[in-house]
Amino acid sequence: MELEKQGGLQDTTERLGTERLGKLLLRLSLPSVASMVTVSLYHLVDTFWLGQVSYQAIAAITVTLPFFVIVISIGGGSGVGANALASRRFGERNVEATNQVAGQVFPLTAFFGAVFVLTGVLFARPIASLLGAGDDILDMTADYLIFFSIGTPFMLFRLMTRQVFQASGDAVKPMIFTMVGAIANAALDPFFIFGWGPFPEMGVGGAGLATSISGGLGAMLSFYYLVGRKSVYRLQPHHLKPDFAIITQIYKVGLPSILMELSESIVFIFFLRIIGEFGSVAQAALGIAIRISDIAFMPIIGTGHGLLPIVGFCFGARLWQRLWAAVRLASFAMAVMLGVATVFLEIFAPQTIAIFNDDPELLAVAVPGMRIFLSTLILVGPAIMFITTFQGLSKGWTAILLSLARQLLFFIPALLILPDFIGLDGVWLSIPISDGCGAIVAGLWLYREYRVQKRSGIWETPPEIEPVPDSVPRGRAALD
Repeated sequence: MELEKQGGLQDTTERLGTERLGKLLLRLSLPSVASMVTVSLYHLVDTFWLGQVSYQAIAAITVTLPFFVIVISIGGGSGVGANALASRRFGERNVEATNQVAGQVFPLTAFFGAVFVLTGVLFARPIASLLGAGDDILDMTADYLIFFSIGTPFMLFRLMTRQVFQASGDAVKPMIFTMVGAIANAALDPFFIFGWGPFPEMGVGGAGLATSISGGLGAMLSFYYLVGRKSVYRLQPHHLKPDFAIITQIYKVGLPSILMELSESIVFIFFLRIIGEFGSVAQAALGIAIRISDIAFMPIIGTGHGLLPIVGFCFGARLWQRLWAAVRLASFAMAVMLGVATVFLEIFAPQTIAIFNDDPELLAVAVPGMRIFLSTLILVGPAIMFITTFQGLSKGWTAILLSLARQLLFFIPALLILPDFIGLDGVWLSIPISDGCGAIVAGLWLYREYRVQKRSGIWETPPEIEPVPDSVPRGRAALD
């Protein structure tokens, strides 16, 4: 029976091994970039509305970022593992195995969702205090955590299914689902924050509730298309049961990604507590800088989502030269885009920050802070492409070790030493130092992997899919 009749490899999946790389990477990345930028714009709108309340309100949601990152790490890391495994199974033409991988999203969502709901609702104030919330923002931070936690199962499901869709080469559906949720979130924010119309005035907690409601909408759309035969997958009830052998394989790749993100969250808590010593105005300045930089940063994540299934498929199909050409192309494109974004944001930092809150005390801290914060942004994109490549090669532990090297060898020492000499500027400066050094180390390690692979002789192994003649562009053709 034809694979298509079994719900197997459709054109979107087959083209992972045959389509021209420039076109393929754009096709896979742009929808994800669009969805990620939409999410980033929602966060900007969220920050804008809360900035109308006070800069303390911005500080409150900034303090909750580590909790948000933990949720993202579980959902995204689980999805990365499922993506890498499913894309490899597609490359091997194993249709049943791809359905089994996709089905594990359901038990994983149920388990982790219950953990986050109970933790966030029952321990909101202790968590807020642990994250560095001072007395002036403790209540607001706890309110946000409670209402945000209620919607974490929806967020987890959407994050995992997004990667499952992308593993099949379909980046459009997750883009639409994410954009619908983000737009709904931005629209609901002022109603719950300020109590417009029949809605209660909830302040910062209202922003958390709007996030939960809109997350539920995105999750419902993902569920409908995944189980309703609207995708390449054909899930049956037995696919939804926990399969610990498959879960183990998912986390063989996904666990390092999760631990990498969790380590980032732990370090960020440490960062927040240090910057909190300079007051909630410094925390608010950090929050605004992060939200603004997200506009440039989210395309990096989206491009990584596009690169991962290409690397995974080429790895499974043994298309080695195509794999490395994709990595080079994605890394170069990110460097160019982020260079332009850095110049713009450095020049217009004061005007951009004033959109959210023009308090002179806040501007005096946020403007120089954001300029330092973004000074090495051009290196962050290629570094993430390097780490994504290791994930696609099923070398997740290498990815986490590179991330830990950035944090433990560069970021934490700089954060501990520099503030003693140059105060708050030392806190800001620790970020570009760690980003720059981390990018250099990751790049050198990936080049080593490339050389080892090339010398091992595996490139001589016949591929399972012969790409079209121009699918492995070289030189200037790689930029087309």
